[in-house]
Amino acid sequence: MNGLPIRSLISSMKQIFSNLQIVALQVLALLSINVNADGHTTSSAGQHANYQRIVSIGGAITETIFALKQGHRIVGTDTTSYYPPAAEQTPKVGYQRTLSAEGILSLQPDVIIASDHAGPPKVIEQLKATGTPFLKLETPDDIDNIVGNIRQLATWLNTTAEGKALEADIRRQERELQALRADADNAPAVVFVLQHGGGAPMVAGSDTSAAQIIQLAGGKNAVSAFEGYKPLTPEALLAAAPKFILTTNMGLEKVGGADSMLEVPGVKLTPAGKQKNIIAMDGLLLLGFGPRTPEAALQLHRMLTN
Repeated sequence: MNGLPIRSLISSMKQIFSNLQIVALQVLALLSINVNADGHTTSSAGQHANYQRIVSIGGAITETIFALKQGHRIVGTDTTSYYPPAAEQTPKVGYQRTLSAEGILSLQPDVIIASDHAGPPKVIEQLKATGTPFLKLETPDDIDNIVGNIRQLATWLNTTAEGKALEADIRRQERELQALRADADNAPAVVFVLQHGGGAPMVAGSDTSAAQIIQLAGGKNAVSAFEGYKPLTPEALLAAAPKFILTTNMGLEKVGGADSMLEVPGVKLTPAGKQKNIIAMDGLLLLGFGPRTPEAALQLHRMLTN
């Protein structure tokens, strides 16, 4: 007998074992958690669940749970969850768009709270099929939606007082930001450059979190002729004439630092390039649209106006 049938048999057995793992974990979850027809989650004893084993998927969601002083309930997070530092120490279940059901279910969560970016869809369906509560939050694009997510999480986690305190702090920072914007003479033109891979840099158009944070900070997104991200061309960059180039710390590192950013075709000839106005900030802080977003906008505003 040659080796091919044996290898084929081993591969088949591995797939069967993986499927059995998922089924076993689903059964365990169903034994401990039931979801009523009205959508309320109860334990096997019939009481409303008090979630104590949370898997949080999405950096802003994890950050909010910690801000609500409930980080001790988290048993696992995705790789975008690295703030606060305690979040980075939690067991990781992979990147939020490429999750594995086995990895998540092995942590025996009594609830999964995920952003609308969580995927792939097949894995999300597997997770929902276990009966473990799967709670989804839409990605916010302004402070009102951030506050809405805080209220929803505070409700799910029975932390109303903490939620109100966090909301009050965010609204205070929002008022401070509004006052600073009102005093500004004009909105400086800003281009956000995304460089997280090995390809050409991308520039943020409208309908992006980068455009939203620039506007929130009192700046003007200098590229608004298209939505989403497109490759950066020297011609488009020169036409935009940004006063500032905005990027993430990781993006600046990928391109080789501020001096290397100035060498990206077209950058050196812009007002930003001539004045070496390169601003880099932490990606989750800048683009996450979580509880630190007003703080991020305040920081960015000061850099744009100074």
